Amino acid sequence: MFSITVRDHLMIAHSFRGEVFGPAQRLHGATFLVDATFRRAELDADNIVVDIGLATQQLNAVVGELNYRNLDEEPAFAGTNTSTEFLAKVIADRLADRVAAGALGEGALGLSGLTVTLHESHIAWASYERDL
Repeated sequence: MFSITVRDHLMIAHSFRGEVFGPAQRLHGATFLVDATFRRAELDADNIVVDIGLATQQLNAVVGELNYRNLDEEPAFAGTNTSTEFLAKVIADRLADRVAAGALGEGALGLSGLTVTLHESHIAWASYERDL
């Protein structure tokens, strides 16, 4: 399996509901390193997994939809605990939609999978992996 990974970062504010979250129930900020890894079994006709420039641009566009936002105020997330795991899935699903729409080029239609990892710190991160 071949893969490439592109990286961006994301800064948000949010709060959580539930005793399990302790002090994070209060509004707080979070900064994440965001890695998107694209996979395929065989390289495309150009001997690449996907155009790394287009992958970078599309990750930046998806992250830009969330960056510098208070997620508690976003209608799409009303009533939802926007955990690191949840946000990894949101970003992966939005990237998958862009792949399907052709935004990463025709060659990207041959991708088999995508993993998005959000690094909360140098010692903690969460990922969501999906098929394409």
